[in-house]
Amino acid sequence: MKNAIAIALTLVLVAVYGCQSSSPKGGSVVKGEGFRIAVPTMDTKLKQGEVQSVTVSLERGDYFKQDVKLQIEASKGLSVEPTSVVIKASEKPDVQLRISAAENAAFGEYSVSVKGTPKTGESTSAAFTVKVVSP
Repeated sequence: MKNAIAIALTLVLVAVYGCQSSSPKGGSVVKGEGFRIAVPTMDTKLKQGEVQSVTVSLERGDYFKQDVKLQIEASKGLSVEPTSVVIKASEKPDVQLRISAAENAAFGEYSVSVKGTPKTGESTSAAFTVKVVSP
């Protein structure tokens, strides 16, 4: 019974808060003129030699109307594409990243970091974990 309640509570929290976390605010410090980078909050599991898509999003303030350049880097043993992308102010704020683990990647946790730099204002960054597991 306790396990059922714990599982139900976990599912409710995931539904309410989603599966992404946000970075500290970038852009301007003025309310509504900044942005955040949303990355997955749960570990992404990847088998050796496997490729998986992950969504990274920009959360724009109501008045933030700038292009943002994203630089994406992964720990050694992982590769990510694209490594750089510009999200125009008029474009959809979601980017699909293709993450792959090398055939001989060691099992364990790896980090993927995403840095967002606007035309003007402060940059911000976020990171998420990818777990390489046995095939």
